[in-house]
Amino acid sequence: QVQLVESGGGSVQSGGSLRLSCAASGYTSSSYYMGWFRQAPGKEREGVAGIYSDGKPTYADSVKGRFTISRDNAKHTLYLEMNSLKPEDTAMYYCASNRWGPLITERALGRYWYNYWGQGTQVTVSS
Repeated sequence: QVQLVESGGGSVQSGGSLRLSCAASGYTSSSYYMGWFRQAPGKEREGVAGIYSDGKPTYADSVKGRFTISRDNAKHTLYLEMNSLKPEDTAMYYCASNRWGPLITERALGRYWYNYWGQGTQVTVSS
């Protein structure tokens, strides 16, 4: 059974930084895709960034140049480094992974291509 556990959320002021982590368990290899999603109150869950074990990332336009996704395959851990945070980045952030392996760019930020989800960690950015 795959489980994902996020950590690292919190409250920061606009322009600040946070680093999220997601520990995955239940996988026997690193051949799975991982991503970060977020959901603000009253809005749909949206893809933020995704990455395969080869390290090639995909980003939503809204976070390009500010967020960096990475993963440690040996530790089965996913990271999201968030810099220059804005109030509109405020949301619950979720880690997700799939069973199939790599995703093409057009699917990397689509939530329907992921099978497993963490419980989320809250990020709040004040102005």
